[in-house]
Amino acid sequence: MKRILGLCAAVLGVFALTNMALFGSEQRVEAQALPVQAAPAVSDVLQSGVLIVVSKASQRMYVFKDGALWDSSPVSTGKRGHSTPAGVFPILQKRVRHRSNIYSNAPMPYMQRLTWRGIAIHAGRVPGYPASHGCIRLPYSFARALFALTNAASTTVVVTNEAVRSDVAAVTLALNVQTGRSLLPERVRERGVALAVAPAPYSGSGQTIQLAAEASAGEAEARWASLVAVYPELSGFRKAVIPAVVGRRQFYRLRASAPGAHAYCTTLKRAGQDCFTVS
Repeated sequence: MKRILGLCAAVLGVFALTNMALFGSEQRVEAQALPVQAAPAVSDVLQSGVLIVVSKASQRMYVFKDGALWDSSPVSTGKRGHSTPAGVFPILQKRVRHRSNIYSNAPMPYMQRLTWRGIAIHAGRVPGYPASHGCIRLPYSFARALFALTNAASTTVVVTNEAVRSDVAAVTLALNVQTGRSLLPERVRERGVALAVAPAPYSGSGQTIQLAAEASAGEAEARWASLVAVYPELSGFRKAVIPAVVGRRQFYRLRASAPGAHAYCTTLKRAGQDCFTVS
C-alpha cells in the first residue's frame, strides 16, 4: 500500500510540474520579478530599445523600436474611479498567463506589470473607451506581439493624460517628460509638434537623418535655417554639414541627429519634406 501511495504521489508531482510549465502556477500570488526597478532613460531606449507611449485622452498606444515607429493600437485604460496612473514606468514583471489576485481571478494574458499595486499592460476587451480597473488593455494579437518585443532592461512606458494624435507627438512628449518640460508643447501643428520654446540642441549621438545636399556650406546653413523656421522642433537636433564628392561634384550634406530622429523623418516625409535615415 505504501508503495502504491508513493507512486501516486510521484505521478501527481510530475503532473503538477508539467501543468506549471505549460500554464504557469495560478496559485502563486506573484511570479518572479524581473531585475529592473527603474525605467531606462527615454533617450536610451530610443537609441536601442522599446519606448511605449500611452495616451489616456486618445485611448491609443504608440510603440517605438530603436527610435522608429513599430506599431500603434487602440487601448482601454482605467474607468472613472479606477484611473490608470500617469507617469514613466519600467516593466517589472512579465507572464504569458496571469490572473488578477484583486479582481475575481480575472485573466490577464500577456501581462506586463508596471507597478506593484496592480497596474499592468495585458490583452483584454477594448471597447473604444476607458473600461478597465486601472490596467491598460490591448487587443489580443497586439498584446502578444508586444510581449514578444519588450525586454525589461530596455523598455520604458510613458503614460500621459494628454491627447496624442501622431507618432512624432508621442516621441516629443516622452522626451519632454524626461527633460522635465511640460508634457506637450503649447503649439501643435497637423504635420507634427512644434516646441513653443526651442530646446537646447541634442549633444549625444542618437539617430541621424539627412535633410538636404547643397552646393555650398553656406547654402546648407541657409537650408537649415529655413527648415527650423518651418519645423521648430529641429532646433533640438544636433546639426552637421558634411562635405562629400559625388561624380566629381562637391556637395554639402545637411544632417541632423537626435533620439527618435527616424520616427521624425517619417513625419517629415508625410508632410512633403525630403528626408531619409542615415544611421
